[in-house]
Amino acid sequence: MTVMLRTGDAGYDEARTVWNAMIDRRPAVIARCASTEDVAEAVRFGRAAGLEIAVRCGGHNIAGLAVPDGGLMIDLTPMSAVHVDPAAKRAWVQGGALLGELDRAAQEYGLATTAGNVSHTGVGGLTLGGGMGWLARRFGLACDNVISYEVVTADGDVVRASADENPELFWGLRGGGGNFGIVTSFEFQLHQVGTRALIVEFSYPVSAGFDVLRGWRELNADAPREATFTANITAESVTVGYVWVGEGGHELLPAFRALGPVSDELVEETTYLKLQTRDDNVQGHRFRRYWKGHYFKSLPDAAIRALLDNPGVSASVQAYGGAIADVPTENAAFSHRDTLFEFVTATRWEDPAEDEDRIGRLRGYAAALAPYASGAYVNTLNDDPIHRAFPPATLERLVALKTAYDPANVFHLNQNIRPGEPTSESAA
Repeated sequence: MTVMLRTGDAGYDEARTVWNAMIDRRPAVIARCASTEDVAEAVRFGRAAGLEIAVRCGGHNIAGLAVPDGGLMIDLTPMSAVHVDPAAKRAWVQGGALLGELDRAAQEYGLATTAGNVSHTGVGGLTLGGGMGWLARRFGLACDNVISYEVVTADGDVVRASADENPELFWGLRGGGGNFGIVTSFEFQLHQVGTRALIVEFSYPVSAGFDVLRGWRELNADAPREATFTANITAESVTVGYVWVGEGGHELLPAFRALGPVSDELVEETTYLKLQTRDDNVQGHRFRRYWKGHYFKSLPDAAIRALLDNPGVSASVQAYGGAIADVPTENAAFSHRDTLFEFVTATRWEDPAEDEDRIGRLRGYAAALAPYASGAYVNTLNDDPIHRAFPPATLERLVALKTAYDPANVFHLNQNIRPGEPTSESAA
């Protein structure tokens, strides 16, 4: 049964609060849905009332698109059930579930599927945009592991999308974001991964950063798919390493120790569940936030020098490749499968007086890396044009799909693909 919240109701302020504390909007109505039919009814209600419609799951979108000022927020968070069939290696996940709920249910049987790195991220938003995680190099992105979707359309109808049923919608949901409907249930393929993980981090003085990052780049070229290489760059130090899910992973340690003068190191045997919650405190909800991202097909020396010219913000680089690149381009809307590394620069703070300085420094840093970029991950788009996430042919196909399923652009509070839009970069 749907609970309708308005200003002044108990739970209203909690329901409209999302991960980025810069977002302080006030929906006219928040519909906290408990079932697929509740969601369909909420869509019909919102359209009849002429309200702008947004959808909330985990609330991690950096632009706070889940919160419409004066509109209808369809809140999926009460729909958080996860059912696992260990024999079939399948999981059925409701649209409001968080990644931690999926991880915990699957790990009871030593199973997992690709899911992001912060447990309070929503399954829905992450997966619809593609879904990078520590298992992606072995098993593909989160969207590559979806077998079927249950979707509420802009007309309030309920449809199923799979490789055999509404296949074009299935294609678009695999990386096209929340443009085509509200997904109320995901069916995932699970994989036997055990419960163990290894976290490796070696820190070096920034003076050694150029040689360290060049060596790390070369090591990544031959990295096994079990290993996801990582790098973090600050104004003071460079930290490189990898995450390995499953048994083993120690054979790479000597090569990392040989990269340069190690100032600190971490080699931590842990569980997969602890790995998946490791960044939760860092990613807490009280901070104001801004980020920018790029995809790199290569990491030339000039890009490494630009990375090291850090203006006092956080920068991370994470390896792609492996099973991500195995999926044919035409099989999913998710694009840039030839990406070698993803770059994200982020900053967080508490004082609103710092907004302009923080955002300005980060934008400048990202702009310095832009000449080496081939595109961007749709889930890291902030104030970027949509064509950064999709090449022209893919965007044209997505526009056609949007025109078929949502010609009135009811679902536009997302990284929006507008129906009937021209697809050239100049128009985007």
